[in-house]
Amino acid sequence: MTQLGKRYRCALCGTEILCTKGGAGTPQCCDEEMKVQEPKPLPSSD
Repeated sequence: MTQLGKRYRCALCGTEILCTKGGAGTPQCCDEEMKVQEPKPLPSSD
């Protein structure tokens, strides 16, 4: 199931998509399911 606001990335070609509408199924690219990309940690402001 796709989640609204999540970013997905293809492990083979590096294509990234942003989900703007949730629904059933998972995005696919290069005949493989795309993985949810985790947010990058912000650097500390010490």
